[in-house]
Amino acid sequence: MTKNILALTFLAMAFASCNDDDDSTPLDPVQTESISNLYAPQTGGQGEPVGGEFTKFDFETGAVTTSETDWDIAFRGTTIAINGGTETGTADEPVRNSNVGVAMVTGTMASVSTADGLTFVQDTDTAFAIPTGSDNGWYNYAGPPSHLITPIPGKIFVFRTTEGNFAKVEIISYYENAPAAPDAFVDATPYYTFNYVYNPNEGDTSLE
Repeated sequence: MTKNILALTFLAMAFASCNDDDDSTPLDPVQTESISNLYAPQTGGQGEPVGGEFTKFDFETGAVTTSETDWDIAFRGTTIAINGGTETGTADEPVRNSNVGVAMVTGTMASVSTADGLTFVQDTDTAFAIPTGSDNGWYNYAGPPSHLITPIPGKIFVFRTTEGNFAKVEIISYYENAPAAPDAFVDATPYYTFNYVYNPNEGDTSLE
């Protein structure tokens, strides 16, 4: 009888140990990526109606996508849509079918270390979550004579993704090949270059 009790005790301890091992499975590493020359053209402008398909991007795959559902953010000209909320009424915009949200944070990629405590907003029927227009969202327009479009310094965007994970983004350039000193009359647009960090672990808010 004593031997049987000892054997059962050993098996119970081994089972508990296995469960503990399962609970301590390490997290997948946070991914740090750079995207260059994401092309996001629009039609119209300069007094003509603006249109054209948005270029959609998925943080999970790290690539442009044509999927109707598996996308997080979408670009057209200087406008950025997210896959959360409702359509704004803009021509040719993608259908929102997920719960993506965005928080705009002042800082650097290094200083924005977590999504915890942030307030996430979505596109609405009256406005994009990332506001359009100079000095409203992600860029400044210098006007004449340079006509340059440049990212607002110190503006970081934190996203809750389609998968419910988190990513942070810093837009680097709107010009092809991200020249250090762009010339609006020479360098082609709209070619987005941006850095991002993506955490693939569900429920983990860390961004470093």
